[in-house]
Amino acid sequence: MTQHALISRVRETSRLSAMRGLQEQSSLPYFHRIESPVDALTVVDGRQVIMFGSNNYLALGNHPQVVSAANAATSQLGAAMLGSRLYTGTTGLHLQLEQEIAEWHHTESAIVFTTGYQTSVGSICGLLGVGDSIVVDSAIHTSIRDACKLSGANIRTFQHNQLDSLRAQLERLKDRDGMTLVVIESIYSMEGDVAPVTEVADLCREYGVALMLDEAHSVGLLGAERTGLAELCGVTEQVTIRMGTFSKALASTGGFIAGPRDLVDALRINATAFVFSMAAIPASVGAAIAAIRIVRSDEGAELAAQVLRNADTLRSLLSDRAVAAGGASAANGGAGGPIVSVPIGHELAAVTVWCRLLENGVFTGLSMFPAVPQGHAILRMSTMASHSPEMLQTAADAVASALKLIA
Repeated sequence: MTQHALISRVRETSRLSAMRGLQEQSSLPYFHRIESPVDALTVVDGRQVIMFGSNNYLALGNHPQVVSAANAATSQLGAAMLGSRLYTGTTGLHLQLEQEIAEWHHTESAIVFTTGYQTSVGSICGLLGVGDSIVVDSAIHTSIRDACKLSGANIRTFQHNQLDSLRAQLERLKDRDGMTLVVIESIYSMEGDVAPVTEVADLCREYGVALMLDEAHSVGLLGAERTGLAELCGVTEQVTIRMGTFSKALASTGGFIAGPRDLVDALRINATAFVFSMAAIPASVGAAIAAIRIVRSDEGAELAAQVLRNADTLRSLLSDRAVAAGGASAANGGAGGPIVSVPIGHELAAVTVWCRLLENGVFTGLSMFPAVPQGHAILRMSTMASHSPEMLQTAADAVASALKLIA
């Protein structure tokens, strides 16, 4: 195929056409220009808005200690490592961060990846392959879905958070050779609902299979030590692979796996996403260390409690306005997370609602296909510890008003 033919084919794809159409109407909900540190009030395209579209849950992204640590790391080690961890990319900061994570999670060891996506791909592809089986929730994050495909393992999907569906898949695999790994998220990144992790862990133990838990949206928030949902539910010993990211509550970039030393050491040599990637830059490592130390402090405990209170308040305010809001859970002792989702449905209707919210000074996330199934677009509202009661009230009023446009 010639270059011209390839470009012609790309130009004719429906998603590119839709994006160009929205751009022409100044309605594209993506790629807006952020012009200030992301916090409850953020400057977007030259205008201050109330930010509900960021994963900066604990508002640590501009915390003086985190910024100072990032600056200090850059001054000490430079802007980038320019090498993989195997050769010139391992510094004392990287080792310090891994030790801090292991101590925090009470595991033997931990390994840090440069991005959250690489963490998913590297860990799954580094541990499983052809002849093995992976059982994943139907709502699992795209990074994990891609990792499963790349691994070459047999992939089976169970209905979202449905234990009977998971049991049925495990039953089909019980006589199959090879390893079986169940992968779930603690808090699902789109709709914000919480996994029934205790029951899933019990099923994994019953069938003798390994469990991987992605704590991306719960680390820093849930549990007495804020390591995530596994800790909150008392099942840390039943989770074989505990995964987390720095790019949400921990105000940096990258991801990590915490677990037994043998598992972590195997990843150091088998995870190609780790072996063949440049090491995380000093600024992100320094910021992550500082953020973890804040999370483990009394200040972190209060920030975590505040963001969860804010999420509950926003759900309640939306419900008072007859707006359906997701993200809470009847399982796990009623644990909820920081994500409040509002179902919209059709993609064009969702864009209409999103644009009206922005006009009214409220910036939210907007999830459309392929992030969610076709025709099931949602507003994804991420609460932060720094949101005031007045901001939550303004947002709820704005959502209720914007939804009238598509009623």
